[in-house]
Amino acid sequence: MRPRIALLNAAHDGEDNRRNFRRELDADLVEYDVTERELPDTFAFDGCLVTGSRASVYWDEPWIRDLEAWVTDAVDRDIAFLGVCFGHQLLAHALGGTVEPMDEYEIGYRTVEHDGENELLAGVDESFTVFTTHSDRVAEVPPGATTFAENDYGVHGFRKENVFSVQFHPEYDPGTAETVTKGKDEQLSDERIETVLDGVTEENYRAACEAKQLFDNFTEFAARHADGGTGAAAAADD
Repeated sequence: MRPRIALLNAAHDGEDNRRNFRRELDADLVEYDVTERELPDTFAFDGCLVTGSRASVYWDEPWIRDLEAWVTDAVDRDIAFLGVCFGHQLLAHALGGTVEPMDEYEIGYRTVEHDGENELLAGVDESFTVFTTHSDRVAEVPPGATTFAENDYGVHGFRKENVFSVQFHPEYDPGTAETVTKGKDEQLSDERIETVLDGVTEENYRAACEAKQLFDNFTEFAARHADGGTGAAAAADD
């Protein structure tokens, strides 16, 4: 059976997120627009995924605090989690880590290194290509967490028990990369934007597709974890 996963969509215009994650995840997805304060009224999921967002986790917005509270409860109930970009930072913050603004943007196809020991990136070369776009970073991972991926901008992946998170965007297709880059016209110079767009090539996209393996790795982990009788879908709702 395919795992049942809550897609906690944190994008203010969530269509690209919806398309990209539905394409990549071999799972029964139940989507929630968390920016509109939609959250599950159940914890009966095999896993949860928190997406990227233009927001910062430290903004004083009700939907962010609601999401963080729900995520904290779900983690306490032993549900498997995957965070991507904003989701990576939200999980870090919810679990006691530190998120802070950066002095610059990391954007474009970049190289990240992983330690070869984390099952989320099993089958991915230890030096791999990904698309990145963020101006905040996880400065300190949560207590008890292990960093498994990073580059010169900082932490790109950590794990704590059944929680995995990555700073980069394995779900992006070239169209999303172009749209997001062009949308940074108030944050970045025209020259920087053109440089990033020049890097959105078929060659770089094909290289970045290797990291999509993490979606299969996560869904397999979530299903296995639930089948062990400890996941939320295997337990009665409280």
